[in-house]
Amino acid sequence: MNNISKSKKIPNHHLNLNDPYELARFIKNTHKTTPIKAYLKGNFHNINFSSYDLKDFGEGNLRIVMGEYNKLTSFIKDNSKNIIDYYIENDRRNSAIPLLNIKEVEARIEPGAIIRDKVTIGKNAVIMMGAVLNIGSVIGENTMIDMNAVVGARAIIGKNCHVGAGAVVAGVLEPPSNTPVIIEDDVLIGANAVLLEGVKVEKGAVVAAGSIVTKNVPQNTVVAGIPAKVIKLKDEKTVDKVKILEDLRG
Repeated sequence: MNNISKSKKIPNHHLNLNDPYELARFIKNTHKTTPIKAYLKGNFHNINFSSYDLKDFGEGNLRIVMGEYNKLTSFIKDNSKNIIDYYIENDRRNSAIPLLNIKEVEARIEPGAIIRDKVTIGKNAVIMMGAVLNIGSVIGENTMIDMNAVVGARAIIGKNCHVGAGAVVAGVLEPPSNTPVIIEDDVLIGANAVLLEGVKVEKGAVVAAGSIVTKNVPQNTVVAGIPAKVIKLKDEKTVDKVKILEDLRG
């Protein structure tokens, strides 16, 4: 880890998301933030919130204030005689990575999904409630990440896939690895399955629910068990069972 602590800061736009050491340096050197939203009641005549790097909304005796926690505490301390009451909300502390700005993402993202910055989401993908996507992960077009599934750092998931509810696609940031988890196109991962670091699931494969995948999965095979093993080739019956619904996408 010494090579991380001695390295220079890497500009955000030059960040190599496939390099775990660069990601670790980025997280180490980034400004940690505790954003807040506060409700203030008091006498705020001639008080300049912007001088504390705070943004206020409202007028008169009631204000909604947004900014950094330490800036707000300084404001409250300096203006305590003018403040009658206040309430502070925050959802993180010393966070190194913001959430992804999803406003322009051409995908369906449901409430409660947690998606960190530097995640790539393809067109018409679906991210369901409670899903977690970590930094550097890639979600292909038309792929669904179902409820409470976890996609770890740097994991790569192809097009037209389905990652079932509660499944875990392990991240490869710590300990560092040169090989991320790779799921190729047209793959179905069953509910509560776990894919360990470095695993590759080839095109068209099916991972049964509850399986723990420790080795690569060949193309168009069905694997199941703990650890997962090939139980058969994907046949017409299996194809029908794992068919994705286009009406759920777009």
